[in-house]
Amino acid sequence: MQNVLVTGANGFIGRAFCKRLMAEGLRVRGALRRPKNTADLPAGMETVQIESIGDETDWSDALSNIDVVVHMAARVHVMHDRESDPLALYRQVNVRGTEHLARMAASNGVNRFVFMSSVKVNGEGKPTAYSEEDKPLPEDPYGISKWEAEQQLHQIHNETAMDVVVFRAPLVYGPGVRANFLRLLKTIHRGIPLPLANVKNQRSLIYLENLVDAVIRGINNPQPTKGTYLLSDGEDVSTPELIRRVALALNTSPRLFPFSPSLIIGAAKLLGKKAAVDRLFGTLMVDTSKIRRELDWKPPFTMDQGLEETAKWFRQEVTP
Repeated sequence: MQNVLVTGANGFIGRAFCKRLMAEGLRVRGALRRPKNTADLPAGMETVQIESIGDETDWSDALSNIDVVVHMAARVHVMHDRESDPLALYRQVNVRGTEHLARMAASNGVNRFVFMSSVKVNGEGKPTAYSEEDKPLPEDPYGISKWEAEQQLHQIHNETAMDVVVFRAPLVYGPGVRANFLRLLKTIHRGIPLPLANVKNQRSLIYLENLVDAVIRGINNPQPTKGTYLLSDGEDVSTPELIRRVALALNTSPRLFPFSPSLIIGAAKLLGKKAAVDRLFGTLMVDTSKIRRELDWKPPFTMDQGLEETAKWFRQEVTP
């Protein structure tokens, strides 16, 4: 039986991941910044407090008797970052913190290091699907820091016996989702009209449980490995189609009407909202053929099933 350390264990992805690992009988230790934030974690799961992540963090207790590290904790993407040098802060946590943890893990005999990265390493979108062979073109501090962390991990793999597996995910949705996807759920639930009927784009997403399943496949792969894998539900949708599917899951009607995309984009630039609008109008697809081929993985849930579970959680936990 493998002993797994999960950083960011009480985050959106971490909670679901720890629950699945515990259900499969693995020994799980969760690294938390706040030791009292354990209400949503599986009963009986071991936890350890890590105050902050950087190049001086003491991981000794967390790494004791650990076979696999799954590193999900990170300084996450901030839409309106007001820091004077945001890239420096991202690098401190996401690059130097990841490198330090990985080197300590290798020194402590950890067999495999699994890193949760982002499709932002590839870029912000192009007309065709990204693959692992594409040259990384991160544009914002978060994406740059994730790419730099990946490079450090591959270097550590070359210097040690520790396997390294990297997963790049697009937008993740599911029960407990926050940020833009939660705002979309609330907007559709309230019946607010959306001027997006004319949007012609394609986006890849991944349901939370599909992501968890892929990461577990990376842990359980019996072959020594150094791999990078792009993930998605295996189905790309336009923004209007996503809104229609979410509305169906919420048992409501999509209130879409046509409007000129160029006018909306132009107004967004003037209002400083270009990044948010780009996510509604832009195309960002990923090719998942590599993980299907090398790890024999395919998503166990369809997008519609994932949206239904997300809507069920929303009705029970978010709406009055």
